[in-house]
Amino acid sequence: MFGVNEELEFRPVKVALLTVSDTRTFENDASGDILEDRIKGAGHDLIRRVLLRDEIAKIRQQVEEWIEDPDVDIVITTGGTGLTGRDVTVEALRPLFEKEIEGFSVIFHQVSFNSVGLSTLQSRACAGLARGTFLFLLPGSRGAVADAWDKIICFEIDSRYRPCNLVEIMPRLSER
Repeated sequence: MFGVNEELEFRPVKVALLTVSDTRTFENDASGDILEDRIKGAGHDLIRRVLLRDEIAKIRQQVEEWIEDPDVDIVITTGGTGLTGRDVTVEALRPLFEKEIEGFSVIFHQVSFNSVGLSTLQSRACAGLARGTFLFLLPGSRGAVADAWDKIICFEIDSRYRPCNLVEIMPRLSER
């Protein structure tokens, strides 16, 4: 059986949130607001929230700083995972992955297909592990971030989720 076992201890994780957009500001970043509300509502700690333009070097630099920061367990990005010329989040961050979490993309597309049908093909949402930090690269649409959080991420970063979750393996991520 799978699901959250409410009898187990909840351990909050520390999350950094990056919105990648040439058009959004903090005043109209609805997808970032959705994620911030859900992160905090789930009992996790939102350590940082930044908004950057679609520029590979700046995106990579910001996320590398968070990867090196012991106060950040997980980085979630929203935006820049599409197919247009300015969608560069995947190009900026996939090279940082030491291990890609292929299952995230597979499950994301299954969930997304139920919401938007074949339009899910236009997303390059993915996840990976970089020097002990989990990275989740999400599309910029409100529906996509809600689906990714509500149906995937919230469970995998809940220490009470069984049969397993990402929180319980965090202490072992640096093993060699």
